[in-house]
Amino acid sequence: MGAMISPECAPAGVIVPGRLFRDDTGATAQLHGVGIHQFDGRFYAWGEDKTRGSLFTGIACYSSVDLATWTSHGHALAADRSIAELGPDRVIERPKVLRTTRGTYVMFLHIDTADYSLARLGRAVADRPEGPYSYLGSERPLGNVSRDIGVFQDEDGTGYVLSEDRENGLHIYRLTPDFLGVEEIVSTTLALPGGHPAGAHGYESPTLVSHEGLYYLFGSDLTGWSMNDNKYATATALEGPWSDWSDFAPAGSATFDSQTSVVLPVRGSEQTSFVYIGDRWIRDDLSHSPPVWLPLHLGDGTARLEWRHEWRIEPGTGRIS
Repeated sequence: MGAMISPECAPAGVIVPGRLFRDDTGATAQLHGVGIHQFDGRFYAWGEDKTRGSLFTGIACYSSVDLATWTSHGHALAADRSIAELGPDRVIERPKVLRTTRGTYVMFLHIDTADYSLARLGRAVADRPEGPYSYLGSERPLGNVSRDIGVFQDEDGTGYVLSEDRENGLHIYRLTPDFLGVEEIVSTTLALPGGHPAGAHGYESPTLVSHEGLYYLFGSDLTGWSMNDNKYATATALEGPWSDWSDFAPAGSATFDSQTSVVLPVRGSEQTSFVYIGDRWIRDDLSHSPPVWLPLHLGDGTARLEWRHEWRIEPGTGRIS
């Protein structure tokens, strides 16, 4: 008989939606609100370290060759009492990283206070994907509040930040070539009528990918820690027009009881696959909020998420089994 597997953790080398990953040290991988990119044949992930709950401990960095076996690199950005916005009394969420044409790495962050009144976009830079990152400060991009964020880099290398501004909608911002500033709002998308509390207009936890000449934009309704039926919209240009928002998981499933964080393209030698990467938040035990990662089918303008009890991906070929 093989070794017993904790019901809370996935077996090594396998992705089990709703079960935690353990890293190479045996600790629970803090892959919450995560950002993931593949650089030079290796996946790097930056997650919110929730071991202190909602208050800031640090941004944990991990790497993997298969999205199932994770090596810990410690904190890419740690709490720092000497920098007010990185203090242990702050809320820092949704770490996302882009690599510039010069080979440097820019981390984008939702910077906030415990009452979520600050609502700013932060940046940090490093020479390596695992850091350490040097914090540069924050802003309200073009004067707008900024809470949940996502990033996107188009085929021409242009960088974008997606930012939830519930007063005005979900903004897509074009970045300056060095990714350290915001040039303009490219597009603003609104939620389905009647889908939000009064005065709220956007989707949060946004992510964006392109496939076969079409952009797919994903987001979550504004229901706090409670999960909901996440939506997607499509457009042939980032400027729009965008299609109506639609479900990509079975209606009423609350996106298999999860909230989207990233849709990750895995471009292999045989096919390009897409991985939905979401969080199943446990408000009273955030550090053990399990990941819900599933294959996502994109094509012909539609997105479809299907439940699998366990699965693997071969990054070299892009095949899912």
